[in-house]
Amino acid sequence: MWTLCGLGYWVQGFRVFPWLGLNFHLAQGIGLSPGTLQLVQNIGNLPMVGKPLFGVISDAVYIGDAHRLPYISIGVGLQLVSWATLALIPATSNAFPTQMVCILLSNVGASVTEVATDALITEYSRTTETGQLQSYAFIALSAGSLLGNLSGGFVLLYTRDPKLLFLTFSIFLAHQLSLSLSIKERTLERKPLGKIPLRDNLRSQISNFVQALGERSIFYPLCWIIGSVAFVPLLSGSMFCYQTQILNLDPSIIGLSKVVGQLFVISATLLYNRFLKRIPLRTLVAGLQVMYAFALLSDLLLVKQINIALGISNKIYVLSLSALAEAIAQFKILPFTVLFSSLCPKGCEGSLLAFFASG
Repeated sequence: MWTLCGLGYWVQGFRVFPWLGLNFHLAQGIGLSPGTLQLVQNIGNLPMVGKPLFGVISDAVYIGDAHRLPYISIGVGLQLVSWATLALIPATSNAFPTQMVCILLSNVGASVTEVATDALITEYSRTTETGQLQSYAFIALSAGSLLGNLSGGFVLLYTRDPKLLFLTFSIFLAHQLSLSLSIKERTLERKPLGKIPLRDNLRSQISNFVQALGERSIFYPLCWIIGSVAFVPLLSGSMFCYQTQILNLDPSIIGLSKVVGQLFVISATLLYNRFLKRIPLRTLVAGLQVMYAFALLSDLLLVKQINIALGISNKIYVLSLSALAEAIAQFKILPFTVLFSSLCPKGCEGSLLAFFASG
């Protein structure tokens, strides 16, 4: 299970590898405007909103006496079909509708896989030290993202062929699929679902989920973290176009900037597992939020070219600060993941963590 979850989070982080190629193709190959590219990215992420539904189904509906690994296999299979199709179809504007369908289908698969893997981590975290499994998952996620950004930027720089990135990622997905199919699930607490009608079990799961959301210790932190994300606009697509089309930066520079951000996440995760988890959650999150606010100003300084006035080149500035805000936002999720994993009632692992992630 450690191998399966480690690989699952690593592949989840490595998704930046094909997405870097996809952004490059949409911006440079098809010529989408910054606003259109941002819209395509946001539409592509719509399947992530369906995570609560996938969570309830994963909690309640067993497939072959298992309710985590089959969903991981289904989700990985959908991603494999999507990225393999993107690698085979022509990279032209006429194929854009098909490409959009593949993007949506890929994110449906990613949503299902992430829900099941998060629930699996939550179930098994009850037998380990607090935060250990979640920190392990975050490190695997960051390691995959680090390698994906580093290698993706250089592959694009030397080949200018996004299809190569799609095909490579499909190979990793095929390996993950074979691993998930070869492992037999061992749940910590198995329910006698054979004697419970599916409708009654679904109704019970939804009732337990709503009851869990009603707990103040869960509801208040959940509202805060969702609100703190919702009020900050995502401008990754627009900034990608600005950095590549206006500043004329190579994809390798953008990839390396993401690597710097993931190194921050890995370092912060190791510090959290060793020291920071002893700090009260309110104090820790307040400090992170202040850092996040200042990091968000880095994009404004870049667009206003204040860095040039200070004698800092665009390349150095992007490498140093461009991905810092994104990295802080990613790390900010970890303390809440640990909190909800510890407070989550048994049987609601998929529902609650999926609702948290989709929010």
